[in-house]
Amino acid sequence: MSGHSKWSQIKRAKGVTDARRGQLFTKLAREITLAARQGGGDQTANFRLRMAVQKSRDNNMPLDNIDRAIKRGTGEAGSGVDLAEVTYEGYAPGGAAILVQAMTDNKNRALAEVRKVFNHNSGTLGEVGCVGWIFDPKGVISVQATEGESDDLALSAIDAGAEDVKMDGDSLEVFTSPEKMEEVRGVLEEQKATVLSSDVHLVPNTTMPLEGKSATLALRLLDLLDELDDVQKVYSNADFPDEVLAEAAG
Repeated sequence: MSGHSKWSQIKRAKGVTDARRGQLFTKLAREITLAARQGGGDQTANFRLRMAVQKSRDNNMPLDNIDRAIKRGTGEAGSGVDLAEVTYEGYAPGGAAILVQAMTDNKNRALAEVRKVFNHNSGTLGEVGCVGWIFDPKGVISVQATEGESDDLALSAIDAGAEDVKMDGDSLEVFTSPEKMEEVRGVLEEQKATVLSSDVHLVPNTTMPLEGKSATLALRLLDLLDELDDVQKVYSNADFPDEVLAEAAG
């Protein structure tokens, strides 16, 4: 399966020591609050909340923060801000697709900030639907694994319903339908695998290779979009050269 960008792996690796970790916790709490507001605070019955809490735990978010976010969503700790979900679509330098998911209490502000980042970094903000068709929702589970471990874990994941697996460095990427993600993760954990992350992502069904300056500019555009306070997730079908990714990771 093509398309789960190595850029997402770099973000995860940087997140361990990133000075913006507080911003990450804010975004995770926002997702929990909205999930609880829409579907209630019972994680057993609320799939989206369950996934948001699991993602927060994977990122070592304190349990008190998680509990407060749930209570804000259910109204036990005040109504909080009124959040709306919005999606923006556009193009990176070189023509790669970009899809931005945001949660905001001010749609005008969020749009203005996203447009500014696109305009100032050689990108183009497009109309709704211009690139959305390129992406499909997939459960993506990242597992720490050596080459010796990866084959057994991959077979276990496929037996449990995974659609595809991909070894990349010291991690195994497992792709599932969103509905199968929890089940497959559970099987991997039974195998004593170290799960680095699991979430429902929008995975591109085709990729666009970028080279040279276009690749560097596109990677910077993705990073700047991801840093915006209102932005929750950023996806692209850009395929970056290893040297550009290595420079970004450094």
